Amino acid sequence: MKTTCILILFWPLYMSLLTDESQTSKTEVKCNFTEKNYSLIPADINKDVTILDLSYNQITLNIRDISVLQRYLLLTELYLIENNVVILHKNSFGNLFNLKILNICRNSIRVIQQGAFIGLNKLKELYLCQNKILQLNPDIFVPLKILKLLNLQGNLISYFDAPPLLHLELIILYGNPWNCSCGLLNLQNWLNTSNVILENENITMCSYPDILKSYSIKTVPYNAECYSKFPSPITEDLYINFQSISNSTFNSSLNNLTRNSEHEPLGKSWAFLVGVVVTVLITSLIIFFAIKCPIWYNFLLSYNHHHLEEHEADAYEDDFTGYASSISQISDINSEETTVIFEQLHSFVEDDDGFIEDKYIDSHELHEEN
Repeated sequence: MKTTCILILFWPLYMSLLTDESQTSKTEVKCNFTEKNYSLIPADINKDVTILDLSYNQITLNIRDISVLQRYLLLTELYLIENNVVILHKNSFGNLFNLKILNICRNSIRVIQQGAFIGLNKLKELYLCQNKILQLNPDIFVPLKILKLLNLQGNLISYFDAPPLLHLELIILYGNPWNCSCGLLNLQNWLNTSNVILENENITMCSYPDILKSYSIKTVPYNAECYSKFPSPITEDLYINFQSISNSTFNSSLNNLTRNSEHEPLGKSWAFLVGVVVTVLITSLIIFFAIKCPIWYNFLLSYNHHHLEEHEADAYEDDFTGYASSISQISDINSEETTVIFEQLHSFVEDDDGFIEDKYIDSHELHEEN
């Protein structure tokens, strides 16, 4: 009785699963256009196609091909093996949300633009083998959130940083001229600390420098200097986040500065700057001549002089005599000394000719007046 009840309860679920599998098998549509000498992707393919093979043609995957691909929304597998693809443009596979396998091996790909794999959220296998890729930015793989297999075999890659692929299980890197200097340390750390399997590890060898040619890229013995140049795996994520924040802040500031410099008219700051420079130069010259040529200000420091008038001489004599008498009254000295001082003062007044001795008085004029 219990068994019967259980069967009754789970029977609708079982039937729905069978129905989904049958519908999946029925909706799988394969289109094989290999070795047709096509230079463009045909536009008259069944829109319900799920597996499309365009290998061994002359397709370049240009703008027109990209627009045609956008029509096949149900594609789960796309094969473009041995065509004439040179560059993967941004949004080359934008509408292929259901794509799980993408194979573009044996082409002439040299450049993969940022955003080339946008929209491939369900992609699990990516084959880029035997192309002419020289440099590869690992950030282009960010949209591939569930990628499990990445094949980069047989390219011209000498340096490759650790890609941000959390679900990657297998990576193929042999057949590239790897430069095993310190720059490859992050990739080695990632290969040794993650669960990713490096296929054909024994033949994924270093090409540079010569002393490391016998090592696999996964077993290169790096020295302490390399570890000091590159962050450890523990702090790598923090370093990347900090670097991205600082770069974005710097770029925004630089963009604002450039935008302001482009749109705002030039003011009169240059005129002010010229005035400041001229003022500094003139002041420096004045100070230089003042130090090197001090004769000119000696004249300014000298005092003006003139002949004393008669009433000025009398006033001077009275003042001087009064001053002497005050001294005699205040000082408590003997009479003899007082008499001597008075006589000296009196003789000085009688000999005075009404002029104050001045070194600037011309001797010739003094002689004429006498």
